[in-house]
Amino acid sequence: MSSSEVTQGFCCRECQEIVADDGHLQTQLSRESGKFVSDKKGLHVYLRKMLHRRRSTIPNSLSSHEKSALDTIRNWETIKGKRALLCGVTYDKQKYKLKGTNYDVIKMRELLMFRFKFPSASIHILAELAEMESHLYPTKRNIQEALRWLVKDNQHGDSLVFYFSGHGLRQPDFFDDELDGFDETICPLDFRTEGMIIDNEINDTIVRPLKKGVKLHAMIDACHSGTILDLPHVYSTKERRWIDNKPPSGVYKGTNGGHAISISACEDNQLAADTSAFSDTGKQMEGAMTYTFRKALLNNSEATYASLLASMQNDILAAKKKCFSLRGLFHRERVQEPQISSSKEFDLNEAFVL
Repeated sequence: MSSSEVTQGFCCRECQEIVADDGHLQTQLSRESGKFVSDKKGLHVYLRKMLHRRRSTIPNSLSSHEKSALDTIRNWETIKGKRALLCGVTYDKQKYKLKGTNYDVIKMRELLMFRFKFPSASIHILAELAEMESHLYPTKRNIQEALRWLVKDNQHGDSLVFYFSGHGLRQPDFFDDELDGFDETICPLDFRTEGMIIDNEINDTIVRPLKKGVKLHAMIDACHSGTILDLPHVYSTKERRWIDNKPPSGVYKGTNGGHAISISACEDNQLAADTSAFSDTGKQMEGAMTYTFRKALLNNSEATYASLLASMQNDILAAKKKCFSLRGLFHRERVQEPQISSSKEFDLNEAFVL
């Protein structure tokens, strides 16, 4: 095994089982039967070995197509004011494929354009959308480069959005940065060969560079995504107060004066659903978090962070009563609970504005 390889064992109980044997992943999936379809947006991960090596930005192994994709992203215009990066990963032709992420991305783009007046030119999408012209795939390198574009030359008054719909995992934290001992990750399209993007990297890339007067909202529809931006404050809806999430190591996880807010599909130890439970026809798959997020904002033109969070939680609880048999949405009867984290404490009764 080379120093860049990782041997992993994956297991998503009750709906998925993925076992790593000598570096080869073997997958077995099952689906819920009945009117509604539901699927977990993530896998539990247990790392047997984890070896680190810094990679150059453009390794010699990059194909001409991959280099062209990176060049395209680097040439994206840095529009001042509002700009957004939307990533949807279906993992097409893979056994752990998700069926609702493309729909999620399309609907989020509509929300940003028509509800929050984002110019279409300021929104870039990484997804497996064949119907879109010049679309780029959500590979690890493309996502990393696009995240750098998102915060490039940010300045006072900018409103930035990062949205991700796909699989989320956890892995052991070896640097005393996590209170629960686990780093959270998002899974790019090529995570099996290139690896995951961990919360430490996301924090370094899009949180630390935020300047005074800049606000970043991250909406992450994935399993184990509660603290995916590694922000130092997490809001507890049960205790109705901010909880200290600063790393035990003492390393700084804040911004350069700006404000970062993350709205996640669930807590770090929970699973999120890719489901048709909210569809009128019972057929359209979409992320439970994405649907309830959009619904809360479309139904309330004066939504606050508090009302947004409450609406999302109430809709998921209502779906549980309606579709109590959906294990993918309600893993072992535990409902996914949307969570807000922030680089600083603030009043959740503030208006939600992008």
